Amino acid sequence: MRLVRLAQQPSRVAEDVRAALASLGRGSNVVGGVALVGASPVDGRPVEAVVVMPKGVLIVIGVDLPDPALKLEAPLGGPWKADGWPLVHGDTSINPATDALSLSAACTHKIADVAPGAGPIGTIIAVGPYVETVDQPAADLAGSVRVLYPTATTMLAATVSLATAPRPRSVQQARELIAALAPDAPPMPEEMLLGEGFSAYSDDEPTVIRENPLVAIAPTVPVQHPGKAKRPAKPAAPPVPPVKPVQAAPPVQPVQQAVAAKPAPPARQTPPPAAPAPAEPSPKKSHQSRTVKWLPVAAIGLLIVLLVAAISVASGGDDTASTQTPPPPTPATNPPPPSSSAVENIQFTSRASAADQKCASHAYGDVQASLQRTSCAGVKRASFASSIDGRAAAVTIAVVEFPNTEQATAFKAAADTPGGGGILDLATETNQWQGEVPVFEGAAYQSGLDGKSVRLVQVVWVPGPSTADDPGLVRGAKAALELPVNG
Repeated sequence: MRLVRLAQQPSRVAEDVRAALASLGRGSNVVGGVALVGASPVDGRPVEAVVVMPKGVLIVIGVDLPDPALKLEAPLGGPWKADGWPLVHGDTSINPATDALSLSAACTHKIADVAPGAGPIGTIIAVGPYVETVDQPAADLAGSVRVLYPTATTMLAATVSLATAPRPRSVQQARELIAALAPDAPPMPEEMLLGEGFSAYSDDEPTVIRENPLVAIAPTVPVQHPGKAKRPAKPAAPPVPPVKPVQAAPPVQPVQQAVAAKPAPPARQTPPPAAPAPAEPSPKKSHQSRTVKWLPVAAIGLLIVLLVAAISVASGGDDTASTQTPPPPTPATNPPPPSSSAVENIQFTSRASAADQKCASHAYGDVQASLQRTSCAGVKRASFASSIDGRAAAVTIAVVEFPNTEQATAFKAAADTPGGGGILDLATETNQWQGEVPVFEGAAYQSGLDGKSVRLVQVVWVPGPSTADDPGLVRGAKAALELPVNG
């Protein structure tokens, strides 16, 4: 995600909002888009950010609480409570977010006016200075407004759940929307917007026409057939009618009898009658026709010989195979045991695998910060579809290699910290999941250290929800520690 800072943000929690957006990283590896920080969609009323994403638009508005809280009860249509104490905001406001929701409605109308069909428009009410847990009613969570304390995890979850358009908007549409919401924003090159996940075209369908060269070949197909249509034109000059009266008087010319004998075979002899137009070389033609006539017979004979030889070899191979069947099973049954007993009852089907040296660009949160400070030797990632106790699950694995054991140990400690981030799923990045795309929230987590490499495993149900202490998911995560990962 690209941040464009336009003006000073109005609330105290604004710095946390900007830090959370920046933690998503540039490009579309995590969440693509352009965050207009301090934009004013409605004149004179700035907001913390307007995030123009490929599949939606988010309005981020900050609300400052009197004090930090461990638990905030935040219904949109009722009073708020911080650690059990009611929060009031003014004399006429139901809760501290009343003014923010009014501003959000005005911004939504403005976006709908300047960009009809802009896709889903969501609102994030960012509360601070600090809230450990925000409790929203289920009815509110089903809508387009989220109340949260801005962190990398909560902001990522909100952007994924609110930006849900079926197709990404084009680069041109993104430019027009950004220009309408923030006229002072600097122009953005097409390469940068493409890197943030915007489409090069206003509709994905025309790309199929461009990428399918067979459509251009279709008109040329009939051009080849007229060549076949010319063949009837040759018999149209009828040499055959003269042949029939020649057959009535056989002793006239033996050459013509040879020509008359050619129509006796089925369809193979129909092309040669066009050749008798020259009368003088007719004896040579009859000799050539005899050689051609024997070619199919010789070919059939050769095929019969080859077929008999193949049958004899196959029968001999079957005999040898049947006699040698006892030895192969012993090596064939040897490979499964090394897969460990924990894997034998769980099926894993590979969906994607890759390896490169761009470790930090595939990470998020504290894990990304750790990889930016410490150079890695490479990262291998793999995604698997699994079946655990008859229920579908998704597995994502990352193996990060380091120059020495000390760096690997320090990285594992950072990755094992709850809420410290992780490595992005490969199949999700490359759109290689078949069917529903898994969401690795509440995933069961396992990690392992093997010399200079650290393996991170996450397993979730498909569809969710999932919990980190689910016995089936934990068993699947432990089994995935033994899976081979080929980059």
